Amino acid sequence: MEKLYNRSYFFDQGLHFECQRCGVCCTGDPGVIYVDRDEVPRIAEFLSVEISLFIEKYLYPFRAGYSIKEHSDGRCFFYDDGCTIHPVRPDQCKTYPFWFENLRSVKKWRRLSRECPGIGCGTLYSKEKILKIVQSTMGVVVKSNLGDNETS
Repeated sequence: MEKLYNRSYFFDQGLHFECQRCGVCCTGDPGVIYVDRDEVPRIAEFLSVEISLFIEKYLYPFRAGYSIKEHSDGRCFFYDDGCTIHPVRPDQCKTYPFWFENLRSVKKWRRLSRECPGIGCGTLYSKEKILKIVQSTMGVVVKSNLGDNETS
């Protein structure tokens, strides 16, 4: 990982981002909204739902965890004029847009910034913080609803 920190990136001076809670990343094309097994109890408690009922009603098995079900239009089941589980949303959602696939090139980042109004606003994330986020999501982030952002 040290090699990653010593390389030069287009975001060496950091990137600004602040979620606008617009829902662009929660709607659109269907995708996987990964929920780690450890995240399930926190979300179920927030919804005041038994864990087994939460899993049955809102999730489907995916890899070592689950994915949140989506409406037929690709909208996350928990998006209704805003994220209804925002305080306890999954790490995949918390770390957006700082996913490996989104940061592979300045071209991809610029394309994404045209779709996500939070890019360029708010908090300045340092290169180190961005790389830490990317490292924490490697192998977890599967696909956003904004297009072809896939990792394995």
